[in-house]
Parts: sequence; structure tokens; C-alpha cells
Amino acid sequence: MTWQTKADEFLKKYLSDFAEIEKKRNTHEWNAENSGKTEDFNAFAAADLEFKQLHCDKNRYDELQKLLEHKDELDALTIRSLTVADLEFKENQLPKNLLEKLTTMETEIKQIFNAFRGTLDKKEYTNNELLDMLKIETHSPKRKKIWETLKQVGDAVAPKLIALANVRNEAAEKLGFENFRDMRIRLQEHNPDELATIFTQLETSTNRPFKQMKAKMDAELAQRFNIGVEEIKPWHYDNPFFQAAPPSDKIDLDEFYKDKKKEDIIRIAQTFFNDIGLPTEMIVARSDIYDREGKNQHAFCTDIDRNGDTRVLLNLKPTAEWMDTTLHELGHGVYCVGYDFNLPFNLRDAAHTFTTEAIAMLFGALAKTPAWMVTYAGADPGRAAEVETAILEQRRREQLIFARWTAVMFHFENAFYENPGQDLNALWWDMVERLQLLKRPEGRDSADWAAKPHFTIAPVYYHNYMLGELLAAQLRASLVKLAGHHGPAHTLNYRDHPEFGKFLKEKIFKPGMTYPWPGFVEHATGKPLTADYFAKELK
Repeated sequence: MTWQTKADEFLKKYLSDFAEIEKKRNTHEWNAENSGKTEDFNAFAAADLEFKQLHCDKNRYDELQKLLEHKDELDALTIRSLTVADLEFKENQLPKNLLEKLTTMETEIKQIFNAFRGTLDKKEYTNNELLDMLKIETHSPKRKKIWETLKQVGDAVAPKLIALANVRNEAAEKLGFENFRDMRIRLQEHNPDELATIFTQLETSTNRPFKQMKAKMDAELAQRFNIGVEEIKPWHYDNPFFQAAPPSDKIDLDEFYKDKKKEDIIRIAQTFFNDIGLPTEMIVARSDIYDREGKNQHAFCTDIDRNGDTRVLLNLKPTAEWMDTTLHELGHGVYCVGYDFNLPFNLRDAAHTFTTEAIAMLFGALAKTPAWMVTYAGADPGRAAEVETAILEQRRREQLIFARWTAVMFHFENAFYENPGQDLNALWWDMVERLQLLKRPEGRDSADWAAKPHFTIAPVYYHNYMLGELLAAQLRASLVKLAGHHGPAHTLNYRDHPEFGKFLKEKIFKPGMTYPWPGFVEHATGKPLTADYFAKELK
């Protein structure tokens, strides 16, 4: 029997088991995130454990290692499928009791986030309700109370997150990694040193423009709240983590959506995707898109079976932010349904997690682009032209703010997993002060960092959002070139450009994980991943 035949037989059995168990896990997770019920989370935890146990099978892992020793006798697609399998197996070569412990701890924290409602003046509120309140409140002491309420979940989950970090580190060390963060970075096919270099370059290149932008923005906020610039505090920025720009004093993008119904948001998104040759009807039909009691308050996309059953969870409101989020999540969705389903099952996935983020960001940003809002949201052309400069300035602010926020997450998680026992509350504010230039609230010693659910649901992931921004800028340049458009990317009209969908399907979606991401990006765009296009957009 040849090594190719042995590899084919191994993959046939492994991928069949993988497909069955993953579908079960994803279905239970979807049910849990929609209901918030303990029994659904328990069912998900059991299925998640079963998935991990599939990849902790030492006999299969040993067989996989033997096959990879004979790469020179295997075809390229087989090698890639085995390599991707190896990444899954490595993380799960752990004792069953440790896998069970990790799954139980993660699920418990997820459930707390889903069920938690902050208490303000003896009344409970959802995150969306609190964010809406923060958006319109002008009295600084009241804003502070709302902001503190948004952070309450941090103290509720922080001890559990620290305990989870210690167990995650224990697991990573058993597998030969320095810690959990080191393991996650390497198993995402990143080089830790190269990643650190990218973030150092981003920090250096954005230091001056961010400082200048924030000084101007703070002056506007001081005027809005009738306080001195020196009195600006974290609660004066509408986002509790300052990961997005506060409202412009010149334009409120919600003016272009406030006359819509929440049902209009999904309709507009579907019209847009149809125009570029990426229909979303089947995705939407399977999705859950409106706010309900017990349901996850955020948004995500899930690929249930890597064979077309893709869904999004949303909590729609007629706002610019939810228009952005809808395009973002459906961007993930069209990527998922665009894989070549003839590929080996484990290669029916994005080339890298940041490449699907790039597509989502590419589409999400359009919701706040004048040309797109005129074409799809029915914005008045005269009004859009009148405030175009203000809109583009706000977009630049968002890009700068996001770059600095991702740097906080990148550096904090690095330090967090190096030493989970340190003073994390102080560490968080040290980094926030240095990178985001926010003032630490006097006397505050709460686990504000832990209020960010990504430490649980997507640990050591935020760097991929930033890489996604870099690739999104590179893809925008590709679409401009494809359309023969003369002018900056934000002036490109997407209507009746089915060639955009064809380009994305052929170059981005269809290949799946056939290539490691560096070669994939160069194959798709003609250049290696670069920050040049992102930097150009900030000028």
C-alpha cells in the first residue's frame, strides 16, 4: 500500500467523523446562543468535549505524524489537509479530565455573559439598552454610572477568567508551548516575532496621527459635555472600551438610517449582496436577526456543516452600527457558502481567520460610506455630499482608534498569559493609558478588562482583526482596479458589479484553506500582505 493510499484512507475516516461531530457541536452552540438556557449550554459543552476528544486520540495523532513524515510521496492537497488536521490535533493532545475542565470552565463563563444584565439604580438593563443610554446622555455623572454598569460583568467573571487562564497555560505547557498565548499564535500559523513586529510598526506609524486626532476629538467632546478637556474621562467616549469613535460633532450617521425599520436593514443588505453577485437569501432564511430575551446580545456568523448551512445571529436596530454589523456578519456568511465543497472537509474554511475578518470588514465599512449610503440606504445625495468630509474624517478616526485598541488587546493578552496572577486591573489601565491615551479613573480597582467577552469566546484572536483591516484595505484597492475606477476607494459605486462577487468567489472564497495564508494573499491580490494600503487610507 502506498503512502498516498494510506493517507487517503486516514483522511476518509477522520474527515467523516470530523464532519459529523462538528455539525452536532455547531448546532448545539447555535441553540444555546439563541435560548440562553442551561440545558442548551450543557448540550453544547458535551458536543464540544466530543469534538475535542476526536482530536485528542493519540493513535490517530501518531498515525498522522507518520503520514506527514512521508510528504514527498503525497499530493499537495493531501499534505495540506493533513497539516491542517495536525494543527487541530496538537492543541488537543491532553488528558480527558483536562479537556473536560477547560470545556466546563469556558461554557460557564459564556453563560454568565449571555445571562448577565447590569444593574443601574436598582433596575436591570441589557448591554444594548445601556449603550443606547450612553449615546444620548450628556450629564457626566450619569454617563459615569452607565459606563460603570457596562463594566459590572467584569468583576463577575474575572476570577473565573484568571482560573481559566491558569488551566489554559497548564494545557499549553503539557503540549510543549511556552503558554496558552504562544500556543494559539503558533497554531494559527503565525510567526510570533513577525506578529510582534507588525504591531510595533503599527504603533509607531499611528503614534503621531492618533495623538493629533484624539486631541481634536477631545476638544469636541469637551464642548459637547460642557467640561474642560482635562476633565474628559473614559465614559465620555460612547464605546465602553474606546474601540470605536464617539459620535462626530458634525454628523450623526444614524440620520441616514433612523427613518428605517429594523426589517429594512436586512433588506438593504440583501439587495447589496445580490448586486455584486453574492446572494444571501438562504443564509438569512436560517438566521435569527432580532432581539429576544435570553438570546446572545451581540452578533456572529456560524457555518454549521461546511456544506452551505451558514447562519448569522443579529439583534437588529435601524442604526448605522447595526447596518455595519449586518454587512459584516453576512460578509462572513458569503465567504462560508463560497467554499469549493469538493475540497477535503477540513479545507472548507477561510484561508485564515483574518482573511474572513477582512471580507467582513470590507463590507461592514460600506455602511458608513457616502456613495454606498446614497445607492443602498436611500440617502439624499445633496446631504451626503454636504457631509462627506465629516463622514470620511469619522472613518479615519475609526481606523486609528481601532488600530490602537487592537494593540491594547494584543499586548494585554500577551502579558495576561505570561502571568495571570499579576495585578491585571492595573496592567489594563497602564496599557490603555499608553496606547489609547485614556485617563485612568481615580481610585478605580475593578476588572474592567474582563468585561470584554473575547477573552473567553475568542481568546488570543484580536490581532487577526487588525490583520483583517490590512487585507481589507488591500482588497479595496483590488476592487477599484477591477472596476477601472478612477478615484479613491470610498467613491466606488458597487451597484451592478457582479464581477466583484466573481472575483471574491474565485480568488478568496473558493480556495478555502488550500494554501497557507501568506501565499494565499499574494495569489489573491498579486502582493504579499502589506500595511501600505491601510496607511494610504489614513492620509
